Amino acid sequence: MVKAKNEPRYAEQLRALQIGLTALQRGIIEDGRKVLVIVEGRDAAGKDGTIKRVVEHLSPRETRVVALGPPSDHDRRSRYFQRWVPHLPAAGEIVLFNRSWYNRAGVERVMGFCTDKEYEEFLTTVPMFEQLLEHCGVTLVKYYLDISRAEQKKRLTARRADPLKQWKISPIDVQANKRWKAYSKARDAMLARTHSIAAPWTVVRGDDKHQARLALIRDLLTRLGETDSDRYG
Repeated sequence: MVKAKNEPRYAEQLRALQIGLTALQRGIIEDGRKVLVIVEGRDAAGKDGTIKRVVEHLSPRETRVVALGPPSDHDRRSRYFQRWVPHLPAAGEIVLFNRSWYNRAGVERVMGFCTDKEYEEFLTTVPMFEQLLEHCGVTLVKYYLDISRAEQKKRLTARRADPLKQWKISPIDVQANKRWKAYSKARDAMLARTHSIAAPWTVVRGDDKHQARLALIRDLLTRLGETDSDRYG
């Protein structure tokens, strides 16, 4: 678990870490590495803002953010992982999934959008799928942004009042805080059953958005090979 450090000078530290990310990306491009970063978390945990800071100064030619909407009828008739496969990274690319196939272990489980059989099948097969990605040369990094119930309620209320953020609101958001315990239970099961050596989970505490962003980027630099990430902030 990564805990955000309580440090001042957020803008300075963020800039230093982003410089580290650009240096890291140059190496990824040169080496032809395939990097996939999954960012999961509770509603209003700060996924959008965190991803924005990760990619802000990276090369757009070798960086993609994927945020798929609800599955289509065709998607529902296909194998579960199939709709994400076209978005996997090619050599030299960094791809960030803003939510992912783990929807099945979270919102689909809590809201009843999948059957018990589909849920259990997912938890059984996802470690094998992610191990296959590793064998295909994909480096997979998984983050879960977590916040307190009070902080989530505050952010969802602010979101509804802000015209610039109302596009984020969905009927599911209304249920997020009401079904807090169910989401917590689903989160715990997901982390316990899909954490592996090939694809470990890292939980980032997100009540403080600024410090959560810094913590995640520091950890990402370390996991992707920057052994001296502290020098970037």
